[in-house]
Amino acid sequence: MKLFILFLIAVHGLIHLLGFVKAFHFAEVNQLIQSISKPAGLLWLLTALLFIATAVLYFFEKEAWWITSIVALILSQILIFTSWQDAKFGTVANVLILIITVIGYGTYRFSNGYKREVVIGLKQTALASDVLLTEADIQHLPEPVRKYLRFTGAMNKPKVRNFKVEFAGQIRKDEQSEWMPFTSVQYNFMDASTRLFFMKATMKHLPVAGFHCFKNGTAFMDIRLFSLFPVQYQTGAEMGVAETVTFFNDMCCIAPATLIDKRIKWLETQGNKVKAEFTNNGIAISAWLYFNDRGELINFVSNDRYAVSENGNMKQIPWTTPLKEYRTVGGHQLTGYAETIYAYPKGDFCYGNFRLTAIEYNCKK
Repeated sequence: MKLFILFLIAVHGLIHLLGFVKAFHFAEVNQLIQSISKPAGLLWLLTALLFIATAVLYFFEKEAWWITSIVALILSQILIFTSWQDAKFGTVANVLILIITVIGYGTYRFSNGYKREVVIGLKQTALASDVLLTEADIQHLPEPVRKYLRFTGAMNKPKVRNFKVEFAGQIRKDEQSEWMPFTSVQYNFMDASTRLFFMKATMKHLPVAGFHCFKNGTAFMDIRLFSLFPVQYQTGAEMGVAETVTFFNDMCCIAPATLIDKRIKWLETQGNKVKAEFTNNGIAISAWLYFNDRGELINFVSNDRYAVSENGNMKQIPWTTPLKEYRTVGGHQLTGYAETIYAYPKGDFCYGNFRLTAIEYNCKK
């Protein structure tokens, strides 16, 4: 699809050069019968350059490519009207490019909501200074958790105020649905209890974007086809609880240094598994953390996360995130692969798999 769009925009742009060539008599242009003045020829050239610039910006995935496209389309259609007999079929290409451009604008506008929230979060943590995580900071933690922090390389590194993480993977709605490949970028801000997750996926070869926003116990999920047409929107008290579980899961799985957080109460230790309670803004959730002898966190299990039940209502279903393939990412030993699984009464359902591609702690931008 991307190659087709590039081809369409570039070729349509190059065709506009014919008007420039005819106006300045650089060559015979038999396709154009009507005469073209030199000022008009310069407009044909400008339009061609704008379409080519649009193609370049689109190729490099610059979100503002739609702006040059709009200008090019307006000029193009005006020129087509002035040479209607020769150039009227160019309107078809302009309509196709206009549809693509509207989708591009939708993507830009939808993702900007996410980016605005990120900027707010970064401003709130910009002035904080780095303080190293020491052994004294972890003495109150259960031994499996202390071992985990040492294994991941969190010790003697700055305490985590925020982090940016990128994933690639697959996700699906139910067992009958096809897997949708996706990439995601996510920011978490610890003191503000904020999680901002933006996903780009493909559903039946069509682009789908999703924005999950969690702010201090309040959350929503907004999924849109072409970033324009709502596919799923969910909010409410259950979402707040569910995303509190997810926020704590992020802390455990990809930001181990945050496990010194005072909002965590360590309830019980049984060998290599530990039960913890995380309370934020009046919402308390709990989970069991499972470790192996090496010190790796290998699973996270909570009964507090909500999912859509068979009758369509939101219901708390046991939720697990088995972890494996630990490797060095961003200077830490972290899980490279995780699955998200609901344990329904009729059997486990894996609805997502996530491969960690990048992580950055204490981001400035």
